[in-house]
Amino acid sequence: MDPSLIFFMVLAAFLAVMLYTIIGFIPGTDETSVLLPITLALVLAGVEPIVVLTFFIAAIVTLNLTNTMPTALVGLPGGVMSSAMIEHSLVIKNHHKSAITIKKMAAASMLGVLISVPISLLVAHLLTPFAQHIVPYASWLFVFGAIFLSLISKHKVLALLSIVPLGILFESLRHLYWGLNIVPQDTNITVSFFLGITIGPLLVSLFSLLNKDTLNSELIEADKTILLPKVEKEKRRLNPFKILNKEERRHMSLTALIANFLFVLSPVGLTILFGETVGKRFKDPMRRATMSITTMSGVVQATYLSGIIIPLLALGIPLSPVAIGPGAALFNAPPVFSLNQNIHHLLSFNQFVLAVIIGALTALLISYILISKYAKEITRFILKMIPHESVLALFVAFIILLAYMDAGLINIFGVLLIGLLSGTLNKMGVNYGVQFMSLYAAPQIIQLLIGAI
Repeated sequence: MDPSLIFFMVLAAFLAVMLYTIIGFIPGTDETSVLLPITLALVLAGVEPIVVLTFFIAAIVTLNLTNTMPTALVGLPGGVMSSAMIEHSLVIKNHHKSAITIKKMAAASMLGVLISVPISLLVAHLLTPFAQHIVPYASWLFVFGAIFLSLISKHKVLALLSIVPLGILFESLRHLYWGLNIVPQDTNITVSFFLGITIGPLLVSLFSLLNKDTLNSELIEADKTILLPKVEKEKRRLNPFKILNKEERRHMSLTALIANFLFVLSPVGLTILFGETVGKRFKDPMRRATMSITTMSGVVQATYLSGIIIPLLALGIPLSPVAIGPGAALFNAPPVFSLNQNIHHLLSFNQFVLAVIIGALTALLISYILISKYAKEITRFILKMIPHESVLALFVAFIILLAYMDAGLINIFGVLLIGLLSGTLNKMGVNYGVQFMSLYAAPQIIQLLIGAI
């Protein structure tokens, strides 16, 4: 391979680390809305596919690691994935153990990457010969995934009842756009719908402020005081095997390993499932919180990496929530990529592996050291110097832009409708995982309803 191309791969990974270290420390950012637009821009700019893949892998490793820091330090969700950790983070913070937990979360994240990269590549290699047999049943996998995630959620009946209405909404909008000739019949709007779900709770909160009574109740008279925990410099160890004890390593490693084989399911749902399952084994609140949040940190990396590596390398179609959402531009970004001509078809197995390894290791080495040593300092800088409102406004603007690019002006209102419904369901207790899987399963759900009639 051309040495200059390897140089650009390393440079792309480094730039991804720098960019997403800053973004990841900003509370309230959404993984899809910050990963997809930039990746799409790189693809449309004509950047070499292997460089784009390297950038994306480095971006998700960095983002998943840095997103947990605002949660651990100040109890604010860095992104959708870290929102599951808030309750446990507050328990740890109340016990004044946030500094230690940061190290454990970073160490668990590092081991999660080291486990999931080779396992995902192995699973993808084993699945490749069966790709043509798996693809026709993709919709059924999403239907079963939606039902499964509903059954393991806290509000099972509510989650189950929401699947069909959500499926009808998504397919109705698609058929509306097809019927009005806004998009071709073979164009399946997914990315902007996905973003509508992720931005749902924020949209509901913003729209509720248009009600004067709600606005008056939400007015803040003074700035909020945020206290950062003290971090002892002399205790800054970097060896993850010394930071995590044997029990923590065992639970985290096992759950991260299993998560790779469940790549078709929602990362949010899997993170909550594994984290809570491990945590319930411990009666002491502090121990339960530490075990849960450590497990979640490793599972987050495993779900994202397997969710992009396996579908992209083995199948060439977006057969996972990560592939359909944050990684959508790697599969379908007209006019550069299509489902019949994307990174899956353009890179050899060896090129794919090289891009994944360079991206993952570059991000892991840099971001792990930064987090372990300077998490508190970076958090203080971000909270003081970057207005939260401006960041949220930027990402809302990104979503509006992508909605317009998908299906014009009418789709902006379609995404708005999805966001308001999804945000309301989210606040009622229907988690992101169920909603995402309902989006992917929507075509099959409608076919089942038609068949039943």
